Amino acid sequence: MKLHFCLSFLLFFNCFWARTIEVGANKPVKTIKEAITLAKSGDTITVYKGVYREGNIVVDKKIILQGKNFPILDGQNKVEVLSIKADSVVVSGFKVINSGYASLNDPCGIKIYNKTGVVVKDNVLENNFFGIYVQKGTNCIIKNNTISAHQKEEQRIGNGIHCWKSENLQITANKISGHRDGIYFEFVSNSVIWRNISTANIRYGLHFMFSNDDAYISNVFKNNGAGVAVMFTKNVKMFNNYFEENWGDAAYGLLLKEISDSYIIGNKFIRNTSGIYMEGTSRVQLEKNVFKDNGWGMKIQASCMDNQIAFNNFLANTFDISTNGSLVLNHFNNNYWDKYEGYDLNRDGIGDVPFHPLSLFAVITENNPSAMLLFRSFMITLLDKSEKILPSITPDNFVDETPEMKSLQL
Repeated sequence: MKLHFCLSFLLFFNCFWARTIEVGANKPVKTIKEAITLAKSGDTITVYKGVYREGNIVVDKKIILQGKNFPILDGQNKVEVLSIKADSVVVSGFKVINSGYASLNDPCGIKIYNKTGVVVKDNVLENNFFGIYVQKGTNCIIKNNTISAHQKEEQRIGNGIHCWKSENLQITANKISGHRDGIYFEFVSNSVIWRNISTANIRYGLHFMFSNDDAYISNVFKNNGAGVAVMFTKNVKMFNNYFEENWGDAAYGLLLKEISDSYIIGNKFIRNTSGIYMEGTSRVQLEKNVFKDNGWGMKIQASCMDNQIAFNNFLANTFDISTNGSLVLNHFNNNYWDKYEGYDLNRDGIGDVPFHPLSLFAVITENNPSAMLLFRSFMITLLDKSEKILPSITPDNFVDETPEMKSLQL
């Protein structure tokens, strides 16, 4: 009786044992599409090195699709290369190239359609219209992919990682360059972007809109057209990111537009036209950030209110702060300003004289950009010194009452 039971159990278990199907020139199965047709849910398809020009490959079963030595999936500039239309699919180890180009259906290197638990990792994507696209995905992981393109005009290229109407995503340790936007979020919630490097993209290194309750941690956004744009969003956490060398007439490290109830802590803004540009921003806490070698450390428009700017370092910026109005509804506390010339008689580390970070020339330049021709002239230096002693044009309450005497260790 026991022997009969054991044999029945083994036969039952064997029916559901996951198989591995091998694909390659020297294998019984020659094409990926044939392997997908043969596969059952839970199987692994291993694809060996080679070039596979099979048109649009649709994964409609719960399988693991893994490449050995980076087999090439070539869309021949005609089709979407890999379409994932099943839950819990894993795709890894491929080089995906040459998707089609179109403005209506957005062909991609790899696209996830309305699915849960999909993992796309350790792939190389080159010369695709969109790199990786997540459409209405849930609990998906996009990890350790290298995504590049080489177009020069943003209307001729899509985004590196594009996520739309999704939630609980993990975008981790990817390298993205040469796309319209490196990473794009729209209507994406409760997701994490962590340890990505987004460089040399035509428009933004990161662009997200209407995407609440997300976190952006330890990413590098360098040498992009206009840095990073955060729009129409609340409950955002941006920690320990690098915003570097985003130069241009209308460029910035970080654009905040219509943002509320968010945290921007521990970031580095280095060599940008503007470190942060804020418009319609409220109840945002900016702490322990470094603003160094920027044209403007921060541009705070008059539409911003109730923002806390504290314990930041402002170092070697042309202008630390600029604004376009006289109404000040934001708060500066305990920041270090390298332009501060006050004293500390009681040696408590806090300047005894409040610091007015908004210079007269910054106000003049905001309204008349051509005035930059006079920068560093004797007359402008004299005007700025006079304004610090007897403020007349700059708002009295645009002030840090407790400036730090020494640069903060951040």
